[in-house]
Amino acid sequence: MNSEEIFALTENYIAPTYNRFPLALVKGEGVKLWDAEGNEYLDCLAGIAVCNLGHCHPQVSAAIAAQAAQLMHVSNLYHIEPQARLAKLLCELSFAEKVFFCNSGAEANEAAIKLARRYGHEVLGEGAKRIITMHHSFHGRTMATITATGQKKVQTGYQPLLDGFDYVPFNDVEAVAATITEKTCAVLVEPVQGEGGVILPAAGYLNRLRELCDERGVLLIFDEVQTGIGRTGAFFAHQHSAIAPDIMTAAKALGNGFPIGAMLAGDRVMCHFGPGSHASTFGGNPLASAAALATLETVRDQGIVDKVAKTGAFLIDGLQRLKQSFPEIIGEIRGLGLMVGVDLQVPVAEVVGICLKHRLLVGSAGDNTLRITPPLIIEKAEIETLLQILTEVLTDVKNRQA
Repeated sequence: MNSEEIFALTENYIAPTYNRFPLALVKGEGVKLWDAEGNEYLDCLAGIAVCNLGHCHPQVSAAIAAQAAQLMHVSNLYHIEPQARLAKLLCELSFAEKVFFCNSGAEANEAAIKLARRYGHEVLGEGAKRIITMHHSFHGRTMATITATGQKKVQTGYQPLLDGFDYVPFNDVEAVAATITEKTCAVLVEPVQGEGGVILPAAGYLNRLRELCDERGVLLIFDEVQTGIGRTGAFFAHQHSAIAPDIMTAAKALGNGFPIGAMLAGDRVMCHFGPGSHASTFGGNPLASAAALATLETVRDQGIVDKVAKTGAFLIDGLQRLKQSFPEIIGEIRGLGLMVGVDLQVPVAEVVGICLKHRLLVGSAGDNTLRITPPLIIEKAEIETLLQILTEVLTDVKNRQA
């Protein structure tokens, strides 16, 4: 089937919830993708920070194939060996003592919201159900998570939203302190804001949030759906600050492309989820767990996380040089590891579209930020190719402005 035929099927039969690019990708390997006509692309988006090990990583693909031939699904009414092994490994790599599995980041955040409210009800008092979140945050597309998200554009048309959320500016601990009341049960924050424009935490911000939550007796929840599994140069981004949350969510890169999400907590908090309090039919089933287990073991055993800081610094250095060449186009450059945002003085959609014509896949975040989140296995030579293509693209943009 060629690209035009795929486009037609999509147009005719799939809900129009995405502004899709005119591209039908059919094959992937490492940091490369191919379309239906065999054209090769350099992938520096990684499915939006999902394929941290690149496409079709042999160890992950082999684990999926082996598990698919043995047992794909039963039910969480029974014990599942790969799920149990995965939970143990996640706890070893984090602060957590227990894990709840689901299918996506939104579901993981839903679980965190429910657990925080249940904790508030049982520990802090019946009225303690409110959760503080940040302006420009993003936590998912369910009713609870769009309400938690501090962006009006994702909430439009879905009113009435759920009650129980208060919004404050990111990087403003004083605003959080002023908003906490006896009705507050938790503070929910991304260690690095992703969809909001790759916004980094100010020095000491996460540590001060931890101290504040301890002082006021409320839970601290970190949404690590996009920042987790090595993306920022630590296994989880909050580990740069040497603190631990009470609840954490993960998804995206957890299965390297196979859908799986997780909500993690210590026993003190997770004990408030008893039998029947929450559930997921497919969450952590044998196939998903096998994919995630192979992903985490590969990231750990191949020292992937240790390489990310150096590779990310190399990328940002190159982008800073590019800024010197195009000061009228490139603004602030922000990044942690291989989670990088580049503010543009031109429409980001235009730049992303021209990059596509040059067979480079990048994305956008926030109103006008170019998002670069390549697979963590990307090599310096491939980053040089990325920078060369961006040079050609920005030259094209500059010439159009002349």
